[in-house]
Amino acid sequence: MKASWTKYTLNLKQPAGTSRGVLKQKDSYFIRLDGEGKTGLGECGLLRGLSADDRPDYEEQLDALCEDLALTEVPQDLLPKLEEWPSIQAGLEMALLDLEAEEPHVLFPSDFTDGYERQAINGLIWMGDLDFMLAQLEEKIAKGFLVIKMKIGAIAIEDELSILRKIRERFGPHELQLRVDANGAFDANNVQGILDTLYDLKIHSIEQPIKKGNWSSMAKLCQNHQMPIALDEELIGIFKREDKIKMLDTIKPRYIILKPSFLGGFKKSEEWIDLAEERGIGWWVTSALESNYGLSAIAQWNYNLYGHLASGLGTGSLYTNNFDSPLHLVRGTIAFDPKLEWDLSSLEF
Repeated sequence: MKASWTKYTLNLKQPAGTSRGVLKQKDSYFIRLDGEGKTGLGECGLLRGLSADDRPDYEEQLDALCEDLALTEVPQDLLPKLEEWPSIQAGLEMALLDLEAEEPHVLFPSDFTDGYERQAINGLIWMGDLDFMLAQLEEKIAKGFLVIKMKIGAIAIEDELSILRKIRERFGPHELQLRVDANGAFDANNVQGILDTLYDLKIHSIEQPIKKGNWSSMAKLCQNHQMPIALDEELIGIFKREDKIKMLDTIKPRYIILKPSFLGGFKKSEEWIDLAEERGIGWWVTSALESNYGLSAIAQWNYNLYGHLASGLGTGSLYTNNFDSPLHLVRGTIAFDPKLEWDLSSLEF
């Protein structure tokens, strides 16, 4: 088997603000497999400053993987060896699935990929000044989103809470579900008042209110407050099954959020789902700012999971140079039109 990789830089239409800073570009790496007249493509959704495998020798690891793929007869055997390189592990798994697919880039055939079904997603409001965030809100509501997720923790919290109050004055929780994502922005000692207000506003959940790694403090928040807490970054960098169990049993969150690019791919994410469901913990799937290619693969996989909560799979429209694809948004949902063709010609291997 011949294997190669390439880097592709995605340019955001406008800077995307989080509590960790402002994102203007995002690098993705693609693995291509060629064997027996077929081609498989996978996206390694690395996110600088957040992925567990954001390391200086990342590209050297891709070189080594391509050399190993050229020598092995069973490429699936290489997946476990990539445990501490989760985005590369996810990209290789995706490429292998594509190589085996009957139709190019349809990794998980279903009513979704046949164009009959859509998936509910949340509309994402990025951080910025008050007017910018309100403008995003109006745009998402006009497009028919029934679930809104707002990034918080970068501007004054009172301004952010003011936006949420304005939304609730217009739409009750039965009309519009609101989620917030703090990306670890708050301090465990002063977050209680914020959680109280969010609970009073009937916010669905808050993602990662404090920084990852503070298991004891996070456990107290989860166990002593009515406000539902979802873990996101907390899952990153936990590779062993026993460590996953220990974390879930210690913190006991209401939800976990699954980003396959951060967790090692689809099978690894399914292990998290199984462990969560055994403990009565809810979950939903979110992209990690992948291109339309990775987003499509994740959406196809997510549809077959039959999760009932709206996913965070609507980020493909962020970029000026994304790939033309069968994906499109329809009234607050993501859909796949099999009549539309992929244009991946800008990928140069």
